[in-house]
Amino acid sequence: MSTEFRTESDLLGAREIPECALYGVQTLRGIENFGISKFHLNEYPLFIKGLAITKMAAADANHQLGLLTDEQFKGITQACQEIIDGQHHDQFPIDMIQGGAGTTTNMNANEVIANRALEIMGHKRGEYKYCSPNDHVNCAQSTNDAYPCAIHIGMWYENERLIKHYRVLIDAFRKKAEEFKNVIKMGRTQLEDAVPMTLGQTFSGFAAILEDEIKHLNEAAADFLTVNMGATAIGTGICAEPGYAEKCVAALCKITGLQFKLADDLVGATSDTSCLVGYAAAMKRVCVKMNKICNDLRLLASGPRCGLGEFNLPAMQPGSSIMPGKVNPVIPEVMNQICYKVMGNEACVTMAGDAAQMELNAMEPVMAQCDFESVDLLINGFETLRTRCIEGITANVEKCRSNVLNSIGVVTALNPVIGYKNSTKIAKEALETGRSVYDLVLEHGILTKEDLDTILLPENMIKPVKLDIKPLK
Repeated sequence: MSTEFRTESDLLGAREIPECALYGVQTLRGIENFGISKFHLNEYPLFIKGLAITKMAAADANHQLGLLTDEQFKGITQACQEIIDGQHHDQFPIDMIQGGAGTTTNMNANEVIANRALEIMGHKRGEYKYCSPNDHVNCAQSTNDAYPCAIHIGMWYENERLIKHYRVLIDAFRKKAEEFKNVIKMGRTQLEDAVPMTLGQTFSGFAAILEDEIKHLNEAAADFLTVNMGATAIGTGICAEPGYAEKCVAALCKITGLQFKLADDLVGATSDTSCLVGYAAAMKRVCVKMNKICNDLRLLASGPRCGLGEFNLPAMQPGSSIMPGKVNPVIPEVMNQICYKVMGNEACVTMAGDAAQMELNAMEPVMAQCDFESVDLLINGFETLRTRCIEGITANVEKCRSNVLNSIGVVTALNPVIGYKNSTKIAKEALETGRSVYDLVLEHGILTKEDLDTILLPENMIKPVKLDIKPLK
């Protein structure tokens, strides 16, 4: 063996592995077989953390059962802790999208942990008789329980990360709601003038509908706390000793401080990927609302002179290579595109979840990749939308107020006082003549100027009020 390579062998024969690599022969085969995408495991640190936590918990259970020596347990545990702390992540170079239901990922973790444990134990990399990727690190496990368990752990932490950034974005909308609470504007339904409101109410509405989704995200993430460790290959627990599953789940709880629980039926749980489907759907709900908000931002800021122009989005870059002075709403546009991508990922997760056959879903790798990617996309989008758009929005106060005063929609505020028939008459005449509702009501002698001004006070048009006003006729 040269000083630069070591020889390792598996079912298919011997291969030379770079001596600097903590991974082994099965990881090498995965690298060669699955050059599919640009999504590599080392780009998803929380998934790698989930793998290390899973292997540490399994080692704890196996040590209690006498299946690992004290030295092996110490070496595996220290190696796992180093990975949890962010070390050795470069040793996970495999493609996230792979055949084999995640076996390459599981073996990548097994080999890295085994070789690092060997170093800790005072042996050379590849001296697997002292600590084997299969016999020791993977003891009492199959890819079919260790891999989904790692995904569940990683996605639980991803949800915590997502919610943190999501709340900061919602707070930015709420701050704008407070800033614009006295800016009167026209509300619209079906793109037509409706009734007056404040710009603050618009932004408060944005914040509220987004905040509603925190509950759904957390409910979906709660499913990740149910795991199938101890199921081994198909849920029967073959190759695991009695009590292993319970000890392993207890170790997961101890390591993480989370309330993991064992699935009620391990056979059913081993082929069930509905938690990934559910979380993808929860992210899609966020995207549906985010798209509505970004579309509204683009419409309400359109112009600057020939559109609605109720407020100004921060100018981030020139908008045209041919039209001087044009500035586009590039930040809401990119958030829209992020949402389309996440919604597309949800469709992929749904189809892959539908592909479970017999006792396993072999399509879980692409489901994991989509869910992990979607979280990253949304977090990047939230931060970009907040810092480069929402926080810098300014209101066009006079334009908003002018729209209200010139709108026929204010007649709705008169309806409870002057009646539907009079209101319809005034609205029709305003449409036909182009004159204001205000002037026509006074001209027809329906209300005094004092009463009309009272009804049309902004504070009387943006919430339920009881006015003791009678029409003159």
